[in-house]
Amino acid sequence: MNLDINQSNLYLLLPSKVAWLADMLSEDKGIGVVEAMRVIYSSDTYKCLEDEATKTWHLGPVALYQGMNG
Repeated sequence: MNLDINQSNLYLLLPSKVAWLADMLSEDKGIGVVEAMRVIYSSDTYKCLEDEATKTWHLGPVALYQGMNG
């Protein structure tokens, strides 16, 4: 069984990362979850997250969230 993360299977990890970020952003900024997801998907953080070469997928939700906010 191949357990390596690569560009072709990275998409399996992204939904949980985005869900965590959306909850945190929604609560912190007082916006709806759908709006929070729009913010996330248009962010530089997400661009890095979806590129396996950056290894950003290793980061936990707090580190990702801090990266989104500067």
